[in-house]
Amino acid sequence: MEMELAFSGMSGILIMLFYGLLMLGIGIVTYLKNNNIHSSLDEYYLGGRGLGTMVLFFTFFATQYSGNTVIGYSAEAYRVGYANLVTIPFFIMIILVYLSFAPRMYKLGKKHNIVTPVDWLDMKFKSKSVSILAAILMLYALANFLLEQLVALGQGVAGLTGGTVPYQAGVIFFIAIMIAYGWLGGMRSVAYTDTMQGIALLVGVFMLLIGTIVYFGGVPSAGEYMRTYSPENLGVPEGGGLVRWSNFLILVGIGAAVYPNAIQRIFSAKNERALKRSFTQMAWMPFLTAGVVFFIGIMAYNAYPDLSVAESEQLVGIMASTIANQNIIFYIAMVLLFGGIIAAIVSTADSVLLTFSSIISKDIYGRYINPEASDKMKIHIGKIIGVIVVALLLIIAWNPPGTLYQIFVLKLKILVQVAPAIILGLYWERSHSKSVFAGMLVGAVVAATFTFLGLTPLGIFSGVLGLMINLVIYVGGSLILGIVPAEKEETSLSNNESGEPSRL
Repeated sequence: MEMELAFSGMSGILIMLFYGLLMLGIGIVTYLKNNNIHSSLDEYYLGGRGLGTMVLFFTFFATQYSGNTVIGYSAEAYRVGYANLVTIPFFIMIILVYLSFAPRMYKLGKKHNIVTPVDWLDMKFKSKSVSILAAILMLYALANFLLEQLVALGQGVAGLTGGTVPYQAGVIFFIAIMIAYGWLGGMRSVAYTDTMQGIALLVGVFMLLIGTIVYFGGVPSAGEYMRTYSPENLGVPEGGGLVRWSNFLILVGIGAAVYPNAIQRIFSAKNERALKRSFTQMAWMPFLTAGVVFFIGIMAYNAYPDLSVAESEQLVGIMASTIANQNIIFYIAMVLLFGGIIAAIVSTADSVLLTFSSIISKDIYGRYINPEASDKMKIHIGKIIGVIVVALLLIIAWNPPGTLYQIFVLKLKILVQVAPAIILGLYWERSHSKSVFAGMLVGAVVAATFTFLGLTPLGIFSGVLGLMINLVIYVGGSLILGIVPAEKEETSLSNNESGEPSRL
């Protein structure tokens, strides 16, 4: 018991301080090595477009696998059983969608000095309405995503320290650290902290898996328990369940691939080769991360069979604290996991905040409010608005509105409506701005309305239904209206794929 209290109490606080100061140190060093980081949008928001394969891989990894993966998905697997196996294929789907548009998006970003996804849409469609609507939908999704990370941060700290550090105190401490090093080093700080947390997280998760098997029993024993007490969690999806799986594949596979912060990383790549190599390495991560987390949640049945929904949200923290008490090796491994989870959540949150600020500063303030503003002024405005948004979200996070899983799904229903404009617009020259705007707007309204009313006609999720309607309006309207010649020339890569970048 003494060892358990030591790990959950003072040791947990010291680990928090260590990781927090380490992330802050990364920001300080990055700032000192890059004196012009606050005077250039490319430097601050894209790391000077110089991220190599390893750093790019880990920053994509941190974006795709954050607090909701390690904490939220294990809790969901605990609650629903084998139906949550869908998490693995839909992470694979994300990689496939990335590969369908990322290389071409990178070339356009390099050629035209694109900083944000809204930059691309503005260049392609030359429509103020399309750009503003897309910016609003992206900002909503990013704010939702940031809220998810704040909730995960509080749950992670409270669970991994056994409640010694309160939920609210953990959130405030790490948000202060995140804002400080994000302000200092921009994208470079974010990418370097992603690398640090990725290594710690991978090592810690695999050690947690080993400890779970050794001390709580493997999958077979968990299956026996389910068969006796929760047989409904053993069944494979049939009928409506298969429809639900298909909905998730579409919603998550496409929606998560067009996260604005993920697209911004495409623009940050040093070259196309580094981008493709990072995606090749990411192809293994659904099995090594989501798959491992899924089995941890399933095997938790043996040790903690009767947790409530609220208690299950702290499942990983509870298991890590228990395993750490077994021997010194697992103690050290769970220290890595503790820091890795917290750093992963913070690293995802800082990338979301950075992209949120970039859309505010460049696409709203710089494009429509003060077009003559310098890059330094735009960055300054983005920072201020970002802090205000974090403060507002902290108020909501004080009393979380739902489980991490519910929060995660909600934002994708809106964000996925931007996907046709971003992806289809890359390849289809007949895309027309009026049909793009109408499809995006109607799709978002349908998704929001059906979500609010709790309607799922024929088992189709509101976000997927909105996407289907969105595509019909987009494609049908574009076929009727055609394309403006200037749009075709501006977004073409055929004439000068390797030419010098042009300023938007």
